[in-house]
Amino acid sequence: MTSTLIWIAAALFAIGLYLSWTAGRLDRLHARIDAARAALDAQLLRRASVAQELATSGVLDPAASIVLYEAAHAARQAEEEQREVAESELSQALRAIFGEIGQVEALREAPGGDEAATELAAAVRRVPMARRFHNDAVRAARALRRHRKVRWFRLAGHAPFPMAFEMDDEPPVALADRATA
Repeated sequence: MTSTLIWIAAALFAIGLYLSWTAGRLDRLHARIDAARAALDAQLLRRASVAQELATSGVLDPAASIVLYEAAHAARQAEEEQREVAESELSQALRAIFGEIGQVEALREAPGGDEAATELAAAVRRVPMARRFHNDAVRAARALRRHRKVRWFRLAGHAPFPMAFEMDDEPPVALADRATA
């Protein structure tokens, strides 16, 4: 009888230890999502800021400046529910304005344009990477939260279900080439 109680206690201890480890893992994944989201927000803000600075610098033609400024301003001011759409529209504006190498070369030839082109290229290159890191963390947390043990024992607590950030983040070809050059 005593040995049976010891085995039951050991089994319960092992199950408790495993559940505690799983809850800790889930907590670390949520912390990773928060850090990745902060990095993504910083990269999106940087891209919008650089685009806005470029739009007001006078090196672009007036129509391109207006389109780029409005898209960048909308991306910076967007509410959380509309953020993905606003960021996608900024990506589309960037592709429309810098769709060809000639446009980037014209920008580079303008006074201060080479630095602006380099900074913008770096900003548009970093956004997809930051979004990929965020969405990978979300995917890992979702996979763990789908397990029965996590649902049955409510190991996620009151943490909201993680959501991926879906947006059009394809950089303009001319700027992507500039970023790797």
